[in-house]
Amino acid sequence: MHEPNGLPFAELPTMMETDFFNHRNVLITGGLGFIGSTLARRLVELGAKVTVVDSLIPQYGGNLFNIEGIRDRIRVNISDVRDPFAMAHHVRGQDVLFNLAGQTSHLDSMKEPEADLDINCKAQLSLLETCRKTNPAIRIVFAGTRQIYGKPDYLPVDEAHPIRPVDVNGINKTAGEWYHLLYNSTYGIPCTVLRLTNTYGPRMRVKDARQTFLGIWLRRIIEGQPLQVFGDGTQRRDFNYVDDVVEALLLAAASDKAAGKAYNLGSGEVVSLKALAELLLELNGGGRLELSPFSEELKKIDIGDYYGNFTKFEGELGWRPKISLREGLKRSLEYYRRHGKEYWD
Repeated sequence: MHEPNGLPFAELPTMMETDFFNHRNVLITGGLGFIGSTLARRLVELGAKVTVVDSLIPQYGGNLFNIEGIRDRIRVNISDVRDPFAMAHHVRGQDVLFNLAGQTSHLDSMKEPEADLDINCKAQLSLLETCRKTNPAIRIVFAGTRQIYGKPDYLPVDEAHPIRPVDVNGINKTAGEWYHLLYNSTYGIPCTVLRLTNTYGPRMRVKDARQTFLGIWLRRIIEGQPLQVFGDGTQRRDFNYVDDVVEALLLAAASDKAAGKAYNLGSGEVVSLKALAELLLELNGGGRLELSPFSEELKKIDIGDYYGNFTKFEGELGWRPKISLREGLKRSLEYYRRHGKEYWD
């Protein structure tokens, strides 16, 4: 099974081959971004009637090239989730909402905390109020983040770990998550939270490190520049290829048992940042890395080692990542070698 530009999707479980999404009205906020556009492609394959909403604010990762090949099969609306009048129109009549819009940069959240508050907190409450008033039966899946946990007390981090964010982004994402869970328990709007870890793959922002450091690594290695690794490179992380994250989003939306719950995503593969850089250099056939000291602003919000325990989601919904880190990085390099100019020009 392949998406329109020829990249194979991960093999999906049998339930995703059913008609759950067939003819469903599905809305994706942040739908021109990395994860949202990949999700839109999969939903088109499943027969859904897809609407994507995106502000296309330059620093947030939306890119019209992300929907190349499916543009005539989905509805696209350029509007901001902070606009309650626009969102009231968009949520009306929708069966499922994948709420992926957000500000993802941890450094930007410290430099412009009020903007982060508006997008990751206030806009989430406004959107939920809109759903409560106009479409309380809508199913919502909210893209949360592992950043809410802060510096881990133990590894792997499970959902019982204390929530202790180290930056403004983590605090506002925590509030956004809790608003969704509150509206589930109080108003009966089916809401599920997925706490994403380091998601990567085709269509992610690679012109800078706002979305993920791995994005700028891909650009730098293709351009023949050294990979910059902060600290000593021993920090450990886990990564999820975007197709696996799309599968998780679909499972969460299709399952009644997921409503009102928050789940970690994660991977059985754990790797140090230095080893990750070395793997990328190997797959590229060359290049070099540089170890750089943390700046003071980065040092203050660095969380050290992190990798997640996803056994709760695996046990309840049967999800497990299928794309290995090696394979995912290989696919990502191939994509940006072909289409890089669409992402960093």
